[in-house]
Amino acid sequence: MADTKKTQRRYREDLSEAPDWLKKKKCPQREKYMSGKRILPKNLTGKEKLADLVDEAFLAYNGARLREGCQLFTGKMLEPDVTIGMSLAGALTPAGLGCSSIVPLIKAGFVDWIVATGANLYHDLHFALNYPVRAGSFKMDDTELRNNDIVRVYDVLLGYSDCLMATDEILRDILVQPEFQKEMGTGELHYLLGGYAAEWERKAGLKDVSVLAAAYRAGVPCYTSSPGDSTIGMNVAGVELRGNKLRLNPSIDVNETTAFVLAAKRSGGKSAVVLWGGGSPKNFMLQTEPQIQEVLRIKEFGQDYFLQVTDARPDTGGLSGATPSEAVSWGKVDPDRLPDAVVCYTDTTIAMPILTHYALARHKPRKLRRLYDRRDAMMKALTKEYFAHNKVTMLS
Repeated sequence: MADTKKTQRRYREDLSEAPDWLKKKKCPQREKYMSGKRILPKNLTGKEKLADLVDEAFLAYNGARLREGCQLFTGKMLEPDVTIGMSLAGALTPAGLGCSSIVPLIKAGFVDWIVATGANLYHDLHFALNYPVRAGSFKMDDTELRNNDIVRVYDVLLGYSDCLMATDEILRDILVQPEFQKEMGTGELHYLLGGYAAEWERKAGLKDVSVLAAAYRAGVPCYTSSPGDSTIGMNVAGVELRGNKLRLNPSIDVNETTAFVLAAKRSGGKSAVVLWGGGSPKNFMLQTEPQIQEVLRIKEFGQDYFLQVTDARPDTGGLSGATPSEAVSWGKVDPDRLPDAVVCYTDTTIAMPILTHYALARHKPRKLRRLYDRRDAMMKALTKEYFAHNKVTMLS
C-alpha cells in the first residue's frame, strides 16, 4: 500500500512538464504534433444538441473526419465568395434524403449547382407527384415482390404500376410539350421539369419535398453526367421514336459547369465541391478544372475546397475512391489547398443528415447565387477567355 501511495504522488506532479529523459531527446517537432485537442470528452447525457455532439464527441477515425467535414463546410465553404457544387450518387432521393437534407441545403443557399445521377432526379419526381415510397426490408423475397407489383431498392419499396409507370406516363406527356422541342442541356431539361414539380407540390398541398422543385425556385442548376442512364433518359428515348424533337447535348453541360467554376475564380472568390458518393457525378463535377486547364488551355489551379463522403476504397483504382491528393495530379484540386480537403469513409445516409443539421445550426442562410439565371453571361465570359488564350477560329 505504501508503494502505491508513493507512485500516485509521483504521477500527481505537473504532467505538463516533460520528464528529464524526454528533455534530453532531440524532438524539435514534438509540440507541433502533440498540439491537437486532448481526447477527454465529457460523459454523454442524452441532452446534447447534435452540432455540439459532433464537435465534442466525434474525435477519432471517421467520426473525426465527419466532424472535420462539417467544420470545413460551415467554416470555409459557406463564406459568401465560395461557389459550391454538390454531386449526388447512389439512391439518395428514394431514401428520403431529398426531403430531409438536400432541399434544406438548397433553400439555405448552401449549394449553388448540382450534378446527380438521373435516377436520383427521376425518383425525386415521385415525391412531387405525391406517390408514396415505403420503408421495407432487405430480407424480402424479390420474386414475391415482383409478383405483387413492387420493386425494391434494398429496403425501400416502390409500386411498379402506381408509382414507376404512373410517373413515366406523366413524364412522357411533359416531354412532348412545346418548350421541350429543341436541343438543350440537362440543366435546362431539369429546370423545366422542376417547374412542373413545383406545381405538382402546390396542387398536392405539399411543401419542400422535391429537389427539382426546390432547385427550380432557387435557380440552382441540376445536371446529370449520363443523360441516357436513368428512366428520365429512357422516356426521352421512347418519345423520340414518335418524332419528338428533344435532343440532349452533353457539351452544353460540360461548358456550363466549367463556366461556373471559372466565374467563381475570376470574381476573386473560390470554388468548392461536396461529393456524396463517387461515380460519374463525382467525375463530371471535378472534370471542370481539367476542362479549363487541359482542353481550353486557360491557366487555373484546381478546386479550393474538397469534401467527399464515400464507402469506396482508393486501392481498387476506381474514381469513386480516388483521394483529393490523387486529384491534384489531374489538376482537379489545388495542391496548396490540400489541408482544406476531407474524405469521410461512411454511408451518405448517415453523414448527410448530420452535416445538414450541423450547417443549419452553425451558419445563417446565404444569399441565393441563382447560377441558372446567369448561365448565358458566364458562358460568354468563358468563351471570351478561351479565345484570348488560344489562336483558334470559329468553325462555320
